[in-house]
Amino acid sequence: MKRFKTKLLSVVLAATMVISLAACGNTGDAPASSSGSDGPIKVGIINNDPNESGYRTANDRDMHEMFTAENGYDASFAYSNDNDKQIEAAQKFVQDGVDYILLSAAGTAGWDSVLKDAQDAGIKVILFDRTIDASEDLYEASIVSDMAKEGQTAVDWLKGQNLSEYNIIHLQGVMGTAAQQGRTAAVDAAVASDGWNIVTQQTAEWNAEKAQQIVQSVIDSGESFNVIYAENDDMAKGAVAALDKANISHGVGKDVIIIGFDCNKWALEELLNQNWNYDGQCNPFQASYIDSIIKTIESGGTVAEKTVIMDEKGFDATTITAEDVEKYGI
Repeated sequence: MKRFKTKLLSVVLAATMVISLAACGNTGDAPASSSGSDGPIKVGIINNDPNESGYRTANDRDMHEMFTAENGYDASFAYSNDNDKQIEAAQKFVQDGVDYILLSAAGTAGWDSVLKDAQDAGIKVILFDRTIDASEDLYEASIVSDMAKEGQTAVDWLKGQNLSEYNIIHLQGVMGTAAQQGRTAAVDAAVASDGWNIVTQQTAEWNAEKAQQIVQSVIDSGESFNVIYAENDDMAKGAVAALDKANISHGVGKDVIIIGFDCNKWALEELLNQNWNYDGQCNPFQASYIDSIIKTIESGGTVAEKTVIMDEKGFDATTITAEDVEKYGI
């Protein structure tokens, strides 16, 4: 599908787009239509269930706020936490003849065939939030968090606590996702190199209730633990509920260290109150980055960076401020 530009955008905008990627927000006029007219650009957005977590809710809201008719888009949304169902959604978007597929993959594998179909149809693919195991020539750009770095930053912080022993309940996210793989890898490496003890390592599938059940089971077994490493805030919340039910103290200077990820505002407030110890940021606001990339492509420009890594940090309960909660909480 050949695309012809019918609306002139300045050369300066095309040349400076990628440099300005880090500044979130709408970058100006809506792009012209992909059909050779001034109609909207058709985008098919494949995302995980927005009820999966506070992070996902914020991510989905960001997409809905950006890809609107007012901004020059005709957007269709498909949701699933099942990789096969997401692939089916992508195949349907190819059949529907969208101009762009925006993809946050539930799993890293299995995408080559449908992305090749999209490429053959002239449909451009932009990844967001999560990476996939596919050739880079099958997509235009990838706007992602460095999940391995998120995990390593958290593990480095935990090593810095210099505990006399590390007995860890490790609550994993949905297995096979980039977030789970990255955040798990750092823990597994520390277990191998530093002799940390994993009391249990189970997936709670990002779910608070499942996390509570896992931690309750460990409590009932009588096995000792002093760290809960939860791969998202909701699972950390569920874990804490089990601790509270058993009157086990947690947080700064208490019996159990609590680690979460995503930086939900309510989770950062738990840090501020020193009920939790650490929270790793995962930035959900990727829509403006994607919009800028589309505008560059639509203006005939070249996207300078294939992979755009979101800038992220980790927060310690002993140093976090109320200003941090307001600025970084989602």
